Amino acid sequence: QVQLVESGGGWVQPGGSLTLSCALSGATFDHYAIAWFRQAPGAEREAVSCIESREGRTTYYKDPVKGRFTISKDNSKSTAYLQMNDVEPEDGGVYYCAAAQDMYFSGPLWDWIREYDYWGQGTQVAVSS
Repeated sequence: QVQLVESGGGWVQPGGSLTLSCALSGATFDHYAIAWFRQAPGAEREAVSCIESREGRTTYYKDPVKGRFTISKDNSKSTAYLQMNDVEPEDGGVYYCAAAQDMYFSGPLWDWIREYDYWGQGTQVAVSS
């Protein structure tokens, strides 16, 4: 019943910016933590960022994107975002949105794939000159 749909992917030059969106339907958005993962061809899926739906909206980032990416959400639109600034070639790949119920979500494990019950189909980001 829960569905996640990513959008906003495309081609961008190194140093450019791009914003990805993740829309949730079929459940109450406020009850879910939302994370972004990415996967390059031939590589394993890796965590990028996460935002909790709990009070305070705690955010998490992996070191390679700290200071460049910003995760946010808009409960009124049931949508989460990933703003990507100063992108690098290494940022390329398919970006996936994932959701985990607040009741079972553990902040310290935010980068574990097993923490998330729902996944979108992905949106591709290509970074090249």
